[in-house]
Amino acid sequence: MTQDERRSYLIRELLSEEAQYRGTEIPADIQQQKRLLRALFNVRMPKPVGDDFLKIQDAYLQEEIRRKGITDLADLIPVQEGIYLWQGDITTLRCGAIVNAANSQMLGCFYPNHGCIDNAIHTYAGIQLRAACAELMERQGQEEKTGGAEITPAFNLPCDYVLHTVGPIVSGWLTRKDRELLSSCYRSCLELADQNDIKSVAFCCVSTGEFRFPNDKAAEIAVRTVKEYREQTQSEIEVIFNVFKDIDLQIYQNLLR
Repeated sequence: MTQDERRSYLIRELLSEEAQYRGTEIPADIQQQKRLLRALFNVRMPKPVGDDFLKIQDAYLQEEIRRKGITDLADLIPVQEGIYLWQGDITTLRCGAIVNAANSQMLGCFYPNHGCIDNAIHTYAGIQLRAACAELMERQGQEEKTGGAEITPAFNLPCDYVLHTVGPIVSGWLTRKDRELLSSCYRSCLELADQNDIKSVAFCCVSTGEFRFPNDKAAEIAVRTVKEYREQTQSEIEVIFNVFKDIDLQIYQNLLR
């Protein structure tokens, strides 16, 4: 199958799952098709699906990521010993694990085509990721606590694992508790990575954006927590600070000089 044929197949199958979507016309424009497919991935609840669907979905997503361009950690140059700074799409990074800024339900973003990292990671990992998170949460029996971390396979992403952490949501003034919880996010991810013998972790800018943690303060906490963890535990884990916005790149460059 061509990539266009795979996309059409996936859209048709997802539309047929729900009575309310049946009869929806598939747009002729490729970009509109991609937006429709992503939206259908985003709103789909975790439930079983056939092997044929997964085979075609996996081939489609892996090719989409390949076309975006995969960056390998081995090709990056550290800014300090064991620490990297990289600006780019975290779903295209090949390393041990990437960190997802999750919400307490841990099921990904259900808002169609939303710009958050949770949406992007779940979209390109495939529907298996939401199913894995749902199974994890069912075993846990309660929502994920702020400051903790959970691990899942990465499925179609080029990394090996995804570490999911729930950062603090800032309301009003930044509090000491907010700072402590954000630091806990970074430490929990590092501990979980070491427990699973993961050699490298890429952190997104946890709690910034939708969760309203000030970018500069969040970066200071991230860098300090990572350095303290590596020093205190003698861990040799490599850490990539992944940024997307230019403002975050400038902040981290200043901190890591």
